[in-house]
Amino acid sequence: MIRKADECTVEYREHMRDGEGTIEITNFVAAPSEMNDKGRLFARITIRPGCSIGFHIHEKDSELFYIMKGTGVYNDNGEKKTVTAGDVTFCPAGTGHGMANETDEVLEIIAVIVYA
Repeated sequence: MIRKADECTVEYREHMRDGEGTIEITNFVAAPSEMNDKGRLFARITIRPGCSIGFHIHEKDSELFYIMKGTGVYNDNGEKKTVTAGDVTFCPAGTGHGMANETDEVLEIIAVIVYA
């Protein structure tokens, strides 16, 4: 199966997880069944300057971020760390994270959520 770029759904979330501004999410998969019910998200997330995904806990799943472009401030279970293009973050089940763009450039990440 191939999904062309123009077939991917794009959604905009205001104050995602109590974060700032609007986050753009380009969904590469349409449903968990496309991930053999082993996960629920495979997407590009665009975080514009001044915007963020608020800190949140992953209870029954884990999330990975691959930083494609830009610089972000990653809240790693309460500890803030700078991440840049090429970095990978991992938030295991039972821990929390968030991401902020405190620069003047766009931050783009690939996000994958898999079930624990």
